[in-house]
Amino acid sequence: MITERPVQGRSPGLREAAPRAAAPARRDIRAVLMAYVSLTKPQIVELLLVTTIPAMMFAAGGRPDLGLMAVVLVGGSLAAGAASALNCYIDRDIDQLMRRTKRRPLATHSLTPRSVLVFGLSLAVVSLVLMAVFTNWLATALTAAAIVYYDVVYTLWLKRRTPQNTFWGGICGAAPVLIAWAAVTGTVAPIGWALFAVVFFWQMPHFYPLAIKYKDDYARAGIPMLPVVRSARRVDAEILIFTVLTVAASLAAWPLGMGPIYGGTALLAGALFLLEAVRLVGRSRRGEPLNAMRLFHWSITYLTILFIAVAVDALV
Repeated sequence: MITERPVQGRSPGLREAAPRAAAPARRDIRAVLMAYVSLTKPQIVELLLVTTIPAMMFAAGGRPDLGLMAVVLVGGSLAAGAASALNCYIDRDIDQLMRRTKRRPLATHSLTPRSVLVFGLSLAVVSLVLMAVFTNWLATALTAAAIVYYDVVYTLWLKRRTPQNTFWGGICGAAPVLIAWAAVTGTVAPIGWALFAVVFFWQMPHFYPLAIKYKDDYARAGIPMLPVVRSARRVDAEILIFTVLTVAASLAAWPLGMGPIYGGTALLAGALFLLEAVRLVGRSRRGEPLNAMRLFHWSITYLTILFIAVAVDALV
């Protein structure tokens, strides 16, 4: 029988210990990578892409250049990720106070503030370089403005000072529609502004249900979200008003160049969206238990369906 000779000065058991030690190291690397990915808030990025691709298709009159589409999707995703990472850096003091955000990397000390700041700024630089080299000055300027607006105007200023933070913050949330249109045409047509208005108004009935659910969280962190500082009647009224404005903006886009597929979809999806808003407000007025997240999830479905209709109309 041939036996393996142990290395001089080393216990035979060490040869078996090394492979076991490698597994935790791999898990640590994976955990760090996942922490960086979570900083970019992938769910938000996905939602932005839902509006970007159809807007590019309609601006191009069908199928935009695939290379340009790839650049805008990558550059837009990096820009959104940069804005989200910088948002986490700025909000690290309040994230640990809120149940919804206490598991974010800075709240759990998985990453250092400096590394998050460098990561966010690096993503921003790469995204703007991509947009500048492969698109045009308007699309690049709009991308830069969206990042600055979200992190400086919204996160640093509006979010902590006024209950109208969601309203004014909606500008950067709707910016991808303008960026997509500008990347294709070098300008923004009236129908592009109409689609921008849809996403802008949509963000109130989309976000207010989330703010209702996490009202105590925001109050604990001292963030004056509308459900924290205003009556339930005021919140109900704004949900209804902005749902109506969302549907109205979607219908206003119809005569500006959309076809019957979009028009029919806007009518049907808009009616269902409004019905869900009325249902939530009705339960609130009657003092019944609320399921605010039902409207939150339906709002995502509504926006997705509407912009799929934009893409289909662009192809037919």
